[in-house]
Amino acid sequence: MNIKLVVCAALIDKDGRVLVNSRPDGKNMAGFWEFPGGKIEKNETPENALIRELEEELGINTWRSCLAPLTFVSHRYVDFHLLMPLYVCRKWEGIVKSKDNQALKWCYPNQLMKLKMLPADKPLIAHLRDLLGP
Repeated sequence: MNIKLVVCAALIDKDGRVLVNSRPDGKNMAGFWEFPGGKIEKNETPENALIRELEEELGINTWRSCLAPLTFVSHRYVDFHLLMPLYVCRKWEGIVKSKDNQALKWCYPNQLMKLKMLPADKPLIAHLRDLLGP
């Protein structure tokens, strides 16, 4: 079984909302919502990968000191097994905007369950609800 290591962030705004983005047309599982992040490259730490991905996808900058590990998910898809840590980030520079033509949405934790989330991302919602409240 091929194991893929990816990393994601719960960007939390001052109102306690969390950012999610939709998978764009042409990508596997297009139309599903997910937490921003991506693949960890060879010789890259999860934190450095997340900092890079947030800049590439959303045009924002953050720092290792602003990334707090919250939990992780281990999820089996048909073709691979996904291992994905989730970091909480409350501080960044720049305006969040999609650089990949993905729809973005700020949601309170209780609103996330109403979205068509990726199967691997769904279990992370409960941890965010515990952290931030309904």
